[in-house]
Amino acid sequence: MGVRVGENGFLRMVRTLSVKRDVVFAIVALGFVVLASLSAPLYARMVGVDPFSSNVAGTTMRHGQTLDLMQPNDNSLHLGLTPLGPDWTGRAYSLGADSQGRDVASRLLYGGRSSLLIASAAAFLCLCLSGSIGICAGYFGGWVDILLSRLLDILWAIPVYLFAISLSVVTVGHGIHLGFVTLGADSFLIPIGIIALVYVPYAARPLRARVLSLSRAEFVTAARGMGASDFRILRREILPNLAPSMVVLAPLVMALCLLAESALSFLSLGVQAPAASWGTLIQDGEGLLYTRPIVAIAPGVAIVITVLALNILGNALRDYLDPKGAGR
Repeated sequence: MGVRVGENGFLRMVRTLSVKRDVVFAIVALGFVVLASLSAPLYARMVGVDPFSSNVAGTTMRHGQTLDLMQPNDNSLHLGLTPLGPDWTGRAYSLGADSQGRDVASRLLYGGRSSLLIASAAAFLCLCLSGSIGICAGYFGGWVDILLSRLLDILWAIPVYLFAISLSVVTVGHGIHLGFVTLGADSFLIPIGIIALVYVPYAARPLRARVLSLSRAEFVTAARGMGASDFRILRREILPNLAPSMVVLAPLVMALCLLAESALSFLSLGVQAPAASWGTLIQDGEGLLYTRPIVAIAPGVAIVITVLALNILGNALRDYLDPKGAGR
């Protein structure tokens, strides 16, 4: 990928990709999910609900009638209670309530804010760490490359989710205490750091290979021959040509981070109650699959749409920036 993404190159890329229907769908879907998630406080305020407080004894108005949020069960004996179902009106409890009497729609939007924030921050941190490792290993070579490559091999050999779960079990229970820095178990920085760390080997290896190829290119050899320092070569030659590779990896890594965050939160090892994420919403709806499946289906659909859009966007960027490698 020797394409530099400057201002003119960016506009040309936008024009080229905007004629592809799948890319337009991905951008529109991703934009809708992001805007809807950002509007979570506005929606909760507009419909008058608190998505974080239990409200099992609450009521709501629907079609001029006052309904309890916890309704008699639909079984033949009508034993037990089940949350109020959806009515798709766009008002309060339009997607029904969960087992705590909380508005599912507002929690879905707040969950999107948490999931997207953690996934995007983890992807950014992962690419920063991966880029630094890839540059050091690929450009300087020698014992630096051997040491970093073996470290990546060790991390690569550990199953991703097993590694993430192990780190989460250690940190979520007691938080992190590093000198003057203390992170509580409910801090978003903990899942961000864990998810970013476990995906470093998957992004660092292709970036190292790209830097290794660039370090042997003629323009880098010419720069060395003219007496340019390593810092200048990295800043003027390596980084601009490595940027397209990182741009291609960004949406793909973010999709992986989103899936990892949802899995950890589903296992109560990511976002902690009463905060919401798409993973915690699926966990909340696990016991309601036979009575109110929308509680678990809604966040699941949101995850599928977001991950699909990110993968389509990542593949389109790869095809544009690296047409020779599109078939690899």
